[in-house]
Amino acid sequence: MTVPAQIHPGTTVRWIEPAGTDPVGEPATSATWTLSILFRTNTAGEGATVNGSARSDGGWDVALSAALTTGWASGTWYWERKISSGDDVVVTGSGTTTVLPSLSYTGDPTAFDGRSQAEQDLEAVKTAIRSLISKGARQYSIGSRSYTANDLGLLMQREAQLKAIVARERAAEKAAQGLGDPGTMFVRFG
Repeated sequence: MTVPAQIHPGTTVRWIEPAGTDPVGEPATSATWTLSILFRTNTAGEGATVNGSARSDGGWDVALSAALTTGWASGTWYWERKISSGDDVVVTGSGTTTVLPSLSYTGDPTAFDGRSQAEQDLEAVKTAIRSLISKGARQYSIGSRSYTANDLGLLMQREAQLKAIVARERAAEKAAQGLGDPGTMFVRFG
């Protein structure tokens, strides 16, 4: 396994990094190499380094403690996996992980909008279309942009784009939850 695709802040995350090979093709195991994984995001002062613990099979156990991930800002985090032995330092992988918004709160919970940006934009576009058509509004603003009845075609085009994006997001979410791809159809012949 490698760094999980999603991390919930304030939780302990564990995984196993398998042994690999060094730059010249020799085995790189926890017996002779040290594993470090570095995490960074686009927020000043946010980052972490975690070291792997040696396993008997040559791989490494890796754990991000709940205390470490508690303050992590939601969004995209970048990671880089390094192994080192003496003066040799080798990057063996890199990628991104998504830190999800925390649902933890103290006292009374505040409002939480867990919708994706595409879902929020789709609602705004639908509201604009409804307002221009049914309420006879002369103008409707979304953010800093204003629309008139002449822009209905543009708004309807954007609505179709956003519906497709939202459908893809929902299909990916179902697949990630193990519920299968809703676009896949199975046929049995008997």
